[in-house]
Amino acid sequence: MTPRPRPTLARRLASGLVALAVLTVVAVVNRPMVAFGADAYHTFSINRQSYKEQYGHWARLPVPAGFQVNAIHAALLNTGKVLIIAGSGNNRENFEAGTFRTILYDPAGDVFTEVPTPTDVFCAGHTFLPNGNLLIAGGTKTYEVLEGDITNAAGVMKIKNESATAGPRTFPKGTRLESPTGFVYETRDDVTVPAAYQMNHGGIPMQHAGEAEVWVDAMLPGNSPIVDKPAQYKIQGLTGVDTNNLYGVSDKITREKQEYGGDNTSYEFDPVAEKYIRTGDMVKSRWYPTLAEMPDGDVLAVSGLDEFGRILPGDNEKYLRAEKKWVAAPELKRYFPTYPALHLMSDDRLFFSGSNSGYGSDTEGRTPGLWNLKDNTFEVVPGLADPRMTETSSSVLLAPAQDQKVMIFGGGEVGESPVSTARTAIADLDTANPIYEPGPDLPEPARYLSTVLLPDDTVFTTGGSSGYRGGPYGGKPRSDLFNSQIYVPSSNSFATAAESTVGRNYHSEAILLPDGRVITLGSDPLYDVTGKNPGSFEKRIEVYSPPYLFQGKRPVLTGGPTTVKRGTTVTFSTDSTNVQRARLVRPSAVTHVVDVDQRSVAVDIKPSEDGLAISIPEKKGLVPSGWYMLFVVDDKGVPSVARWVQVA
Repeated sequence: MTPRPRPTLARRLASGLVALAVLTVVAVVNRPMVAFGADAYHTFSINRQSYKEQYGHWARLPVPAGFQVNAIHAALLNTGKVLIIAGSGNNRENFEAGTFRTILYDPAGDVFTEVPTPTDVFCAGHTFLPNGNLLIAGGTKTYEVLEGDITNAAGVMKIKNESATAGPRTFPKGTRLESPTGFVYETRDDVTVPAAYQMNHGGIPMQHAGEAEVWVDAMLPGNSPIVDKPAQYKIQGLTGVDTNNLYGVSDKITREKQEYGGDNTSYEFDPVAEKYIRTGDMVKSRWYPTLAEMPDGDVLAVSGLDEFGRILPGDNEKYLRAEKKWVAAPELKRYFPTYPALHLMSDDRLFFSGSNSGYGSDTEGRTPGLWNLKDNTFEVVPGLADPRMTETSSSVLLAPAQDQKVMIFGGGEVGESPVSTARTAIADLDTANPIYEPGPDLPEPARYLSTVLLPDDTVFTTGGSSGYRGGPYGGKPRSDLFNSQIYVPSSNSFATAAESTVGRNYHSEAILLPDGRVITLGSDPLYDVTGKNPGSFEKRIEVYSPPYLFQGKRPVLTGGPTTVKRGTTVTFSTDSTNVQRARLVRPSAVTHVVDVDQRSVAVDIKPSEDGLAISIPEKKGLVPSGWYMLFVVDDKGVPSVARWVQVA
């Protein structure tokens, strides 16, 4: 047989091009099938046992439609249930309608229930009390108004009362004040002005006018009634001596943006009764405050915007839990930006990591340091790289808490800047002159990164975005981060974890559950996936199972007391002979990736005739009073399901 001649190079190229074209057409025609195949293979891969053992596994939680809320705050209660607080949920329509929501989720049976919510606790502060109640204080009194929506100039008017004998004076909503130039302004709310009072100055008695503040709006639209310098205003309708004794003063009435206004309401949420219990009101109205537990079990409220949307200039206050009331704390006057991350250390000082949620000066109060509550001194902790990028960062007291190391993750420039950082840093606060040292970089620059202490002493980090509220970054319209990773302190490195399927940025939360899983909620993107239209709140919930849940049998912890005292040893039973360590993990109460509650405390263990002898550390600053999850961990790093114990 005559051999077939080899095709020329030109013919071979032509044939190849034809084949490539045919394959391209086939691929295009069958694109849905190709995509389906890729998705199916991915689903197969992430559900393999070997994959779960190395990276863990995500699962979507089925949430009934009636319980899908805007999760702004979340806390794990000592009943094992997750408290999900929306309040108005950053939704003006809800606010104006008085629709405020709170949901309880029970992981044991995947059951959701509604809890009546008395006021708008959207963007309040919270922390756990020693009895297990969650103190929730502040919230939203008024919503922001953008500059483009303001037709009439508005501002804060201070009403003064020079009379010491006529008593307090109340002016109803709609009271009118007139400027020296004839412009008229109307009050938005009722306002009561106290009487004048006497004070001694160097032994000389002097009378001071009583005063109260109230929002006013110009009656005339436009720019003419704008005020940019101090002036005195006549209250219309007064007669006689009242015309001299009662008046208004203001130095700024504008058409600028009006910020959210803080509320002064305060509650303890009772996990057993599952309801809000009203306490005494706060001294100051606060929006975006941090509530930090003090060593004696009382609580310090720090920062926030007042009822007029102004940053509070260091006017902090204390909650006296035995009396359920708030008192001013002028001895602890110190300025911080809103939602500052304050970690209680073993020496009873509070460490400000630098993490915050933004409102306030772009320079003042942002320096990390140790705050001594006994004498109000502040020791600066230097060394943080990218020091201006602490806004929307997160921080955590690394496990075990005895090491006294705090780690900060990511963050962004001040305000709505698109600039963010992949930086992490660790401050060893158990040294004489602590400084921040560099940690391993995150895989991507990240704001709003959730950080969760796991029972094996690692830190699970998930969510976040590189851009502001998930917005544009690096030329892309959206910047949510789906990668998750686990920080391993022993190697000072990140291990890759399974990727989440839901983007989470602003207003998102992640919390460790008693069974060792992590629940993730919320996200409030500025834009939709196209980057052109307004975003919508993310109401899907995911649960992450870390790799340690796929390593075989788990140790079981039983018996033992439900109340333990610091400095004592108690006995629990376990079926495992390979328990290597035990941890007391304080449950999370998180909002805006600020969680000052979570901590993991090492407890000494020793085999005993009755099981496992567990010794509770003595220091209050190390183990604040309250409820904890007690985990035991075996030689493979596998934790038990937690037992709840109350440390007193």
